[in-house]
Amino acid sequence: MVRMAYVRVSFKDQNEGRQVLKMKELGVEDRFIFIDKASGRNFDRPNYKTLKNFIREGDLIYFDSLDRLGRDYDGIIEEWKDITRNLKADIVVLDNEELFDSRKIRSMGDLGKMLEDQFLSLLAYEPNKKEKK
Repeated sequence: MVRMAYVRVSFKDQNEGRQVLKMKELGVEDRFIFIDKASGRNFDRPNYKTLKNFIREGDLIYFDSLDRLGRDYDGIIEEWKDITRNLKADIVVLDNEELFDSRKIRSMGDLGKMLEDQFLSLLAYEPNKKEKK
């Protein structure tokens, strides 16, 4: 199992240092911290794509918050499911770890999948969400 992290800030002048520090404190090696300075409107981000290519079954990927994964409701759901169900890796969202630790959800079987879908739907959806500075 490899611990990885994805860090994203929306604008080039924003500092990703706070997120990076959190990931290092969790034991993620520098070479497994993938950083993009780009909008979360879509998933066409170079280091996000690189992260996805590195993920193997059993790996653990950290995100500081769900909106660091993305801002597009359908895209967040699709990417989460691709990582956890197709690639069979796990995700932990640090700002909501009680709800979003796929290791806990996975252990519940089909009930866990249903709960996961509900939680993702609730937290990924914010009408008129705009990029924050």
